[in-house]
Amino acid sequence: MSFIVAIDGPAGTGKGTITKLIAKELGLLNIDTGAMYRCVTLQALRNNITTIEEQQKIIEIAKNIDIKIEHNKEEQQIYLNGENVSKEIRNKEVSGFVSPVSSIPKVREIMVKLQRKMSEDSDIIMEGRDITTVVFPNADVKIYLDANVEERAKRRYMENKEKGIQMTYEEVLEAIKVRDYNDMNKKVGALKIAEDAIVIDTTNMTIDEVKQKVKKIILKKR
Repeated sequence: MSFIVAIDGPAGTGKGTITKLIAKELGLLNIDTGAMYRCVTLQALRNNITTIEEQQKIIEIAKNIDIKIEHNKEEQQIYLNGENVSKEIRNKEVSGFVSPVSSIPKVREIMVKLQRKMSEDSDIIMEGRDITTVVFPNADVKIYLDANVEERAKRRYMENKEKGIQMTYEEVLEAIKVRDYNDMNKKVGALKIAEDAIVIDTTNMTIDEVKQKVKKIILKKR
């Protein structure tokens, strides 16, 4: 039976960074669920689908695309139909359309099935919006990372800058506010705190402080 660590929380709380660090230190497989939805979104945009009205076409894309997540020593690499799209899935257009795409119930169903399949043979750590509530409601460890919206926008802005993604702080802040609203009001897989999740407010914490706290919780359970 796999050991499963599930981490939820809104955008910019450090989920991705913490998950990568913990996976490396504790030898857990890190499955990036957000990247999977971004792959569906990127393929939809490439097919000139820019509105949620074309829902059926998006579902067909989710059914038929091939998503692979590979890990090298430094960075996780995301492959869409054999092409490395690790950077492209983080662009402004994908970021602006991923929330509506990931709100489609059938798309979520397809992705959740794929996520569960990926976890069958390994001890895993997975982060997203509904991992503790929908994907793995029986996870061994459930954590909800939070932070105030200004701090989250600042972090995401700096992250984008490092990656060469051109967005102003104001654009990032607005995008996060819209994303929060969409994520918390989805009919399926809405972002919420699981009853048995441990909540960590990361607003005034360094990455290392958050990592140590999360690590302590996991080791206690493991």
